[in-house]
Amino acid sequence: MDHGKNEFISNELLKARRDEALPVGLPSKSGVYVARAENAELWDVEGKRYIDFIGGIGVLNTGHRHPKVVAAIKKQVDSFLHTSFGIAQYEPYVELAERLNKLAPGSTKKKTALFNSGAEAVENAVKFARRITGRPAVIAFDGAFHGRTLLATTLTGKAKPYKIGFGPLVPSIFHAPYPDEYHGVTVNECIKGLEAVFKMSVPAEEVAAIIVEPVQGEGGFNPAPPEFLQHLRKVCDDNGILLIADEIQSGMGRTGKMFAFEAAGVEPDILCVAKSIAAGLPLSALVGKAELLDKIA
Repeated sequence: MDHGKNEFISNELLKARRDEALPVGLPSKSGVYVARAENAELWDVEGKRYIDFIGGIGVLNTGHRHPKVVAAIKKQVDSFLHTSFGIAQYEPYVELAERLNKLAPGSTKKKTALFNSGAEAVENAVKFARRITGRPAVIAFDGAFHGRTLLATTLTGKAKPYKIGFGPLVPSIFHAPYPDEYHGVTVNECIKGLEAVFKMSVPAEEVAAIIVEPVQGEGGFNPAPPEFLQHLRKVCDDNGILLIADEIQSGMGRTGKMFAFEAAGVEPDILCVAKSIAAGLPLSALVGKAELLDKIA
């Protein structure tokens, strides 16, 4: 079987071309240039075979080129590629929204809007929360990663390497501690830390949303204990704050449930989904309680 080997191309030659064409600020963790992929394996341009432990960073839950995914893509390409849903609508958008509304945690009626990337879903979740509540502030968590746009970068809980030189960042964003058993950060300490944010940094009455990853990816593949997510739900309910679940990396079955929030028995107000929702194609979704999303006309 031809696995993509080309005697006229090598990883070294492609690196030279890359260095000439791409900015240095787009790093890569390896010097491999992929020619072909299938299931959990990759072949580079020199024909070398690799086991793919990265999966596109949480994008390929069904593996590379799953036959059902390939068939669905081919079927759609044979019909049309793009129209702009705001002008000429189409059934697949509606069908996917219906499916996500049923899959989302909780029994409350849901509605869905689709976007292009995880960061775009996060940005719109914050916009929606501010518009719905009429409040400006958002609380995120230490160690979080929510994307690389300016707002998503501000929400991200790591200064290095994501925030250096990009200031001033978006105002009214605050961070609280996130439980980390490995480093000895307990749930009780995090509860007290959130209380301190309300007392010292921003009153709860001014907070539109709390955004949280039920499993931090960039934060060390670190799952939040169920009692922490349950506490966040109570805090939000008690203070009129919306709870946003960033399940961009943890969702679509990666934790044994369709969404990680399900393990805690918690229903978020807004759910952000991307990555494996489309097996590598650019697609994301914002799924929210219908009564909330319908407040934005």
